[in-house]
Amino acid sequence: MIRTRISELPDGRTGHFLGGLLPGSYLGSGGLAFAKPGERSHTNDGPGGRDYHVHGDREAFVILQGKGAMEVNGELHDVATGDIVIVEPGEDHHLHSSQEDPIVALWCHAGGHRHLRQREEGSA
Repeated sequence: MIRTRISELPDGRTGHFLGGLLPGSYLGSGGLAFAKPGERSHTNDGPGGRDYHVHGDREAFVILQGKGAMEVNGELHDVATGDIVIVEPGEDHHLHSSQEDPIVALWCHAGGHRHLRQREEGSA
């Protein structure tokens, strides 16, 4: 796991905003998550309903609002507005939202190709 803050990102004008932290030329997938109060993400969504969630590449979480904890391999790390957490390949991860100030988070993956919606027909 890598942890930083939005304010510590380099002032890059090309590529994606997490260049250097999230390998790949383009943000290729992601979304915006509005957690319910007290919610734990990815609970029981592993193979066979197992309680783990892993990827084969790095995943970034940007905490846009709220507070809670990022659980990585069973260890809790406090997070709050402005934090960025990069989860390494193979790390089991879950975002815990606080009851009193639920999390709004951006999550994304990067790679060598643009998102499908940004690709021109016949090119990658």
